[in-house]
Amino acid sequence: MTEKRRLTPEEISTLVDGFDPIARVQVKLLANLPPGRRIIPMLHATEMVRAGLRAAFTRKFPDLSRSEINMKILEYMMDMDKRYEHI
Repeated sequence: MTEKRRLTPEEISTLVDGFDPIARVQVKLLANLPPGRRIIPMLHATEMVRAGLRAAFTRKFPDLSRSEINMKILEYMMDMDKRYEHI
């Protein structure tokens, strides 16, 4: 695993140059938050993904209980992590 390092202001500018104006504002807002608060938007996004999967699996498997649907979501997310080498 490679060691992490802080980006220089020039590297950040290069990355941000390709963003839409709204995304630039979002990046600046997030950068100004303390680390503990930066995670909150990610948690909200993750919950939206799980809610979308729950709705899709409920339509696809109408006879399964909520617990069984949740297990299908967990299996799916673990499969995606393995497939894209996050685990």
